[in-house]
Amino acid sequence: MTDKNDWEFVHSVADEAEWKPGLRKIFDYRDLGVRGGTDGDFIAHVIRRNDTKGTDGVQSWHVHDCQFQMVYVLNGWATFEYDGQGERTIRKGDAVLQVPMIKHREIACSDDFEVLEIVSPASFETKVVDPPV
Repeated sequence: MTDKNDWEFVHSVADEAEWKPGLRKIFDYRDLGVRGGTDGDFIAHVIRRNDTKGTDGVQSWHVHDCQFQMVYVLNGWATFEYDGQGERTIRKGDAVLQVPMIKHREIACSDDFEVLEIVSPASFETKVVDPPV
Protein backbone atom coordinates (compact mmCIF):
# COMPACT_ATOMS: atom_id res chain seq x y z
CA MET A 1 0.00 0.00 0.00
CA THR A 2 1.08 3.52 -0.66
CA ASP A 3 1.55 6.11 2.04
CA LYS A 4 -1.88 7.51 2.90
CA ASN A 5 -0.32 10.98 2.76
CA ASP A 6 -0.15 10.41 -1.01
CA TRP A 7 -3.90 9.91 -1.28
CA GLU A 8 -6.00 12.60 -2.93
CA PHE A 9 -9.41 14.02 -2.09
CA VAL A 10 -12.08 12.69 -4.48
CA HIS A 11 -15.63 13.91 -5.07
CA SER A 12 -17.56 11.70 -7.48
CA VAL A 13 -20.56 13.68 -8.73
CA ALA A 14 -23.69 11.63 -9.44
CA ASP A 15 -24.85 13.87 -12.30
CA GLU A 16 -21.52 13.24 -14.07
CA ALA A 17 -21.50 9.47 -13.55
CA GLU A 18 -20.24 7.30 -16.40
CA TRP A 19 -21.53 3.73 -16.50
CA LYS A 20 -19.25 1.29 -18.29
CA PRO A 21 -18.99 -2.45 -18.93
CA GLY A 22 -16.77 -4.32 -16.49
CA LEU A 23 -15.97 -7.79 -15.20
CA ARG A 24 -19.51 -9.06 -15.78
CA LYS A 25 -21.45 -8.48 -18.99
CA ILE A 26 -24.81 -8.45 -17.15
CA PHE A 27 -23.71 -5.46 -15.03
CA ASP A 28 -22.68 -1.85 -15.61
CA TYR A 29 -20.04 -0.25 -13.39
CA ARG A 30 -19.62 3.29 -12.09
CA ASP A 31 -16.09 3.98 -10.85
CA LEU A 32 -16.21 6.35 -7.87
CA GLY A 33 -12.64 7.64 -8.31
CA VAL A 34 -11.22 5.88 -5.26
CA ARG A 35 -8.64 3.96 -7.34
CA GLY A 36 -7.01 7.22 -8.42
CA GLY A 37 -7.45 8.89 -5.05
CA THR A 38 -5.71 6.03 -3.20
CA ASP A 39 -3.08 5.41 -5.89
CA GLY A 40 -4.55 1.96 -6.52
CA ASP A 41 -4.79 0.83 -2.90
CA PHE A 42 -8.61 0.55 -3.13
CA ILE A 43 -11.36 0.65 -5.70
CA ALA A 44 -14.97 1.62 -4.99
CA HIS A 45 -17.65 1.24 -7.59
CA VAL A 46 -21.38 0.93 -7.92
CA ILE A 47 -22.47 -2.13 -9.88
CA ARG A 48 -25.98 -2.40 -11.30
CA ARG A 49 -27.83 -4.99 -13.36
CA ASN A 50 -28.29 -4.01 -16.99
CA ASP A 51 -30.69 -5.35 -19.64
CA THR A 52 -28.31 -8.04 -20.92
CA LYS A 53 -29.95 -11.44 -20.72
CA GLY A 54 -28.23 -14.75 -20.09
CA THR A 55 -25.34 -15.72 -17.88
CA ASP A 56 -21.64 -15.07 -17.75
CA GLY A 57 -18.65 -16.94 -16.36
CA VAL A 58 -18.90 -15.51 -12.87
CA GLN A 59 -21.92 -17.70 -12.17
CA SER A 60 -19.25 -20.40 -12.00
CA TRP A 61 -17.36 -20.91 -8.76
CA HIS A 62 -14.65 -18.27 -8.55
CA VAL A 63 -12.37 -16.32 -6.22
CA HIS A 64 -11.15 -12.74 -6.19
CA ASP A 65 -7.43 -12.42 -5.50
CA CYS A 66 -7.68 -9.44 -3.16
CA GLN A 67 -7.08 -8.57 0.47
CA PHE A 68 -10.39 -6.82 1.22
CA GLN A 69 -13.84 -6.98 -0.40
CA MET A 70 -17.00 -5.47 1.03
CA VAL A 71 -20.38 -5.30 -0.69
CA TYR A 72 -23.32 -3.13 0.39
CA VAL A 73 -26.66 -3.70 -1.35
CA LEU A 74 -28.23 -0.46 -2.58
CA ASN A 75 -31.22 -2.03 -4.32
CA GLY A 76 -32.78 -5.39 -5.15
CA TRP A 77 -31.44 -8.79 -4.12
CA ALA A 78 -29.03 -11.54 -5.16
CA THR A 79 -28.44 -15.10 -4.01
CA PHE A 80 -24.86 -16.29 -3.70
CA GLU A 81 -23.32 -19.51 -2.48
CA TYR A 82 -20.15 -19.23 -0.39
CA ASP A 83 -17.74 -22.03 0.48
CA GLY A 84 -18.38 -22.96 4.11
CA GLN A 85 -21.25 -20.45 4.43
CA GLY A 86 -23.94 -21.95 2.20
CA GLU A 87 -26.46 -19.98 0.17
CA ARG A 88 -27.03 -16.39 1.22
CA THR A 89 -29.57 -13.98 -0.20
CA ILE A 90 -28.48 -10.38 0.18
CA ARG A 91 -31.09 -7.63 0.03
CA LYS A 92 -31.25 -3.84 0.06
CA GLY A 93 -29.46 -2.59 3.18
CA ASP A 94 -27.42 -5.79 3.68
CA ALA A 95 -23.62 -5.85 3.72
CA VAL A 96 -21.17 -8.69 3.15
CA LEU A 97 -17.49 -8.85 4.03
CA GLN A 98 -16.03 -11.53 1.78
CA VAL A 99 -12.88 -13.01 3.27
CA PRO A 100 -9.90 -13.13 0.90
CA MET A 101 -10.02 -15.92 -1.69
CA ILE A 102 -13.38 -17.34 -0.53
CA LYS A 103 -14.90 -19.54 -3.23
CA HIS A 104 -18.31 -18.26 -4.24
CA ARG A 105 -20.79 -18.04 -7.08
CA GLU A 106 -23.89 -16.07 -7.93
CA ILE A 107 -27.06 -18.10 -8.34
CA ALA A 108 -29.56 -15.37 -9.24
CA CYS A 109 -30.25 -11.65 -8.92
CA SER A 110 -33.15 -9.27 -9.37
CA ASP A 111 -33.41 -7.00 -12.39
CA ASP A 112 -32.93 -3.98 -10.10
CA PHE A 113 -29.88 -5.38 -8.24
CA GLU A 114 -27.36 -2.64 -7.38
CA VAL A 115 -24.42 -2.70 -4.96
CA LEU A 116 -21.55 -0.59 -3.70
CA GLU A 117 -18.36 -2.66 -3.74
CA ILE A 118 -15.05 -1.69 -2.13
CA VAL A 119 -11.97 -3.82 -2.87
CA SER A 120 -8.27 -3.69 -2.06
CA PRO A 121 -6.09 -3.60 -3.99
CA ALA A 122 -7.82 -1.85 -6.88
CA SER A 123 -6.28 -4.22 -9.42
CA PHE A 124 -7.22 -7.79 -8.61
CA GLU A 125 -7.77 -10.99 -10.54
CA THR A 126 -10.92 -13.07 -10.65
CA LYS A 127 -10.21 -16.76 -11.19
CA VAL A 128 -12.68 -19.54 -11.99
CA VAL A 129 -12.04 -22.45 -9.59
CA ASP A 130 -13.28 -25.95 -8.92
CA PRO A 131 -16.38 -26.17 -6.70
CA PRO A 132 -15.73 -26.79 -3.01
CA VAL A 133 -15.85 -30.40 -1.84
